[in-house]
Amino acid sequence: MAKHNGPEVSTVRAAKHGGLLTLFFSILSIIWIFPLLVVVLNSFKLKAYIFRYPFGISSKSIAEGWDNFVAGAQKIFCGWLNYGNAIEKTNFWNSFGNSLFITVGAVCAIILCCSMCAWYIVRVNTIGTKIMYLLCLFSMIVPFQMVMFTLSKFANMLHLSNPIGIIVVYLGFGAGLSVFMFTGFVKSISLEIEEAAMIDGCSPLQTFFLIVFPILKPTTVTVAILEAMWVWNDYLLPSLVLNVNKYKTIPIAIQYLKQSHGQVDWGAMMAVLVLAILPIVIFYIICQKYIIEGVLAGAVKG
Repeated sequence: MAKHNGPEVSTVRAAKHGGLLTLFFSILSIIWIFPLLVVVLNSFKLKAYIFRYPFGISSKSIAEGWDNFVAGAQKIFCGWLNYGNAIEKTNFWNSFGNSLFITVGAVCAIILCCSMCAWYIVRVNTIGTKIMYLLCLFSMIVPFQMVMFTLSKFANMLHLSNPIGIIVVYLGFGAGLSVFMFTGFVKSISLEIEEAAMIDGCSPLQTFFLIVFPILKPTTVTVAILEAMWVWNDYLLPSLVLNVNKYKTIPIAIQYLKQSHGQVDWGAMMAVLVLAILPIVIFYIICQKYIIEGVLAGAVKG
């Protein structure tokens, strides 16, 4: 009787399982991407066709315009008209500037302060630093709804109802997860490297910025992506803290497209959603390769 080769059989089974998993996740990715494609498609449609055929284009409409392709396309699509209306109605570029300033400022503040805090917690191992670390972990499990009204009151009292003030608020809310991830990675850094730098005459700040911070790059990029996606897409916190009559972020500007009696210009709504999604998607695609590396480094090492 012929004997089966164990490793070869295992390889074939692994290939079959790998093929099935690839097929499954390919279908799953299409399901997840489909809503985004629907938004992009509808952003070019006339309002009547957004309601009539929200998930595609009617075959009847195509047939009616088949003899005259241009006329048929004009019957369904309005080109860039929705984008022009969206930019005009929402004062998009002003809202874009506010969102960009707040997002960049908040992410930079979170990265700088939380990385230094994590380094201090790990290297100065005292009861005080342990309590500080536990408080950061505790902040991750406190629901935002518990503190939202108190927060809005204190923000008003401290005159934080502006783009610079809300950066301070985001720093407080983003510190928990960021300190947790940075702390896990700092534990993996050899103490001898820092001791050698100090022997060479580096001050603690020089040691951190010249030695430690460059090593933190994987976790830094991961934190930047996660926090940027949160701050850019956040609606509730800016609506509570900011003076929305003067400072509108993109999510707030999108909400203002809803007119009285619940009327919504859906063409402009879809267009401005595409404009809002595009920057953060590009940023995510550029930096996505660092996410898994940073998450594993921050959560497993140490």
